[in-house]
Amino acid sequence: MMLEYRVEARRVDAHGSVAHCKDAEVRLDTDVKGRPDAFNPAEMLLASLAACMIKGIERAAPMLKFDFRGVEVRLHGVRQDSPPRMAEIDYEISVDTDEDDRRIELLHTNVRKYGTIFNTVSAAARLSGRMIRKV
Repeated sequence: MMLEYRVEARRVDAHGSVAHCKDAEVRLDTDVKGRPDAFNPAEMLLASLAACMIKGIERAAPMLKFDFRGVEVRLHGVRQDSPPRMAEIDYEISVDTDEDDRRIELLHTNVRKYGTIFNTVSAAARLSGRMIRKV
């Protein structure tokens, strides 16, 4: 079975655009000079990857009987100029849990193996990182 997704975006003015999906709206930084109150396309890619990782944890945790209280994801992307693309992305997933290191690595394996956006991005850019216990 193939899932399908639809997003619509439109230019608001020379400083930004807006994307719509379902009942949600996201402001987009499409201003050539940039703007601090919206995600630019590269930041949207990183945010999508972070959401994929967190959603993967939400899906895998019940199956693995993995107990956790929270998750934080930090990403750092490096863009090359010619041709313009994200060349590498590093991440750190911090899980607030009492589970042991072996179980944390098992959860990390599930995030890497079953994430739609994770797999898409890793096919196009160097993607590396780790999952740690929140201190």
